[in-house]
Amino acid sequence: MPVALVILAAGQGTRMKSDLPKVLHRVAHAPLLAHAMRAGATLSPDRTVVVMGHGADAVADAAHEIDGDAHVVIQTERKGTAHAVDQARDALKDFDGDVVVLYGDTPFIRPETLDSMVAARATHDIVILGFDAADPGRYGRLVTDGDRLDRIVEFKDATDEERAITLCNSGVLACDAATLFDLIAGVGNDNASGEYYLTDIVALARERGLSATAVTCDEVETMGVNSRADLATAEAVFQRRARAALLDAGVTLLAPETVFLSHDTVIGRDAVIEQNVVFGPGVTVETGALIHPFTHLEHCHVSRGAEIGPFTRLRPGAELAENVKVGNFVEIKNSEIAAGAKVNHLSYVGDASVGERANIGAGTITCNYDGVMKHRTTIGADAFIGSDTMLVAPVTVGNRAMTASGAVITADVEDGALAMARTPQQNKPGRAIRLMEMLRAKKARRDQETG
Repeated sequence: MPVALVILAAGQGTRMKSDLPKVLHRVAHAPLLAHAMRAGATLSPDRTVVVMGHGADAVADAAHEIDGDAHVVIQTERKGTAHAVDQARDALKDFDGDVVVLYGDTPFIRPETLDSMVAARATHDIVILGFDAADPGRYGRLVTDGDRLDRIVEFKDATDEERAITLCNSGVLACDAATLFDLIAGVGNDNASGEYYLTDIVALARERGLSATAVTCDEVETMGVNSRADLATAEAVFQRRARAALLDAGVTLLAPETVFLSHDTVIGRDAVIEQNVVFGPGVTVETGALIHPFTHLEHCHVSRGAEIGPFTRLRPGAELAENVKVGNFVEIKNSEIAAGAKVNHLSYVGDASVGERANIGAGTITCNYDGVMKHRTTIGADAFIGSDTMLVAPVTVGNRAMTASGAVITADVEDGALAMARTPQQNKPGRAIRLMEMLRAKKARRDQETG
C-alpha cells in the first residue's frame, strides 16, 4: 500500500520564546523538522506534505532542503489538529493509499514503530500510536477494549475515571487517505477549547462501524519539544541513543558522556574516541582512527589509521588520508592531507594540498587569504616544512623539498630544493645591557613624576 506523510509544523512555539519557528530549533545540529521527516522517510513515502504556519518561508526552505519533492501547505488559522491535517486535502486529493500523520516537533519516532503502525493497518481502519506515560499529566487518554480503540479523550474533556488511564495519545496516526479526510469532514469543535481535534476521528470511525486500534511505543519516542528545557532534554536523549549505537557498533568511547555527536556522524568500528570530542555535522571517521581529547570536527573526513589531536580543529573540507597525524593546536580547513603526512604542532593549514609523508613543522601557516580572495598552497610528497614557515599562497613546494625555519616563502620551490627566506641575523655587542638601562631609567622618571 502506498504511503504519504503529513507532517504538522505550523506551531509558533510561544514557550520557546524565540523568533525562530519551533520546528527549526536544532537537536544534534539538525532542525526538529528534519528529524521528523527523516523518521517518516524510512517508510519510503510516495508523497510528503508539510503543513506550515508561523515562519512559513523558513520552514518551507528547511523542508525542501531535506526533501526537494516535499509539498508545503499553509495553515493560516490555528483551529486545531484536524483543521491542520485538512490543509493537506488538496495535496493528496489524487492519492490512493495510507496517510501517516507526524509532528514536526516530535523527533524520536523509530522506524520500527512506524513499520508496526503500517502493518496494523492491514487489519484496522485507523491506527493510533500510544504510550504508557509515567506521568500522564495533560495528555489525551486512549480508551480501549482489548485491542480495540473506542475513543480518544482530551484531558480537558476527560472524566476522573478517564484521567486515571495511563495509556496516552501521541497524536501520530495511520489511516487510508479517503477515510481520513472523510472523517475529518465530520469533526466538530464542541469541546473545552473550541478546536477541531484530530483525535475525534476515532469515535466517528467507531460510529460508522470502522475499526481502530493502538500501537504502543516507549514514551521517549513520543517526546515533543515545546520549550528550551524540552530542547535540552531532547539533545540529551539523542546523544544517549547515538553513543549507545556507536558502542554497539564496535566504536570505543573512553568517556561516552563527554562525546557529542551530530545527527549524521559516521564512525567506523575499532575507532577510538577519547574524552571531550565534539562532532559537528558532516563528519566521517573510518575504521581504526584515533581521536584524542578536545578535538572539534565538522564537515570533514578522517581515514583509517589517522591520529588526530589533542586540541585539533578540523573544519569543512578537511580530507585526511590513511595514517595521517594531526596534533596539538592544529587547524585544518579545505585541505587534503595525503597518506602518512604529519601536521603535529601549532599550525594552520587552509586551502592546501599536502603530499604523502610530508612533515609540516611547528608554527607553519599557509597564508591563504589576501583580503579579497583565497589562494591554494601545494606541498609535495616527502617535503619538510621547517618550523615557523609562512607559505604565502599561491605557492608550491615540490617533492622532497625543504624550507628553513622561520622562512617566508613567496615563490615556488622546485623538487629537492632548500628554500631559505629570512633576514640575516645581526648581533650588537653590549646593546641589550644599554637598552635595559635606558628603559629602567625612563620608567623611574615616570614613576617619580606620577608620585
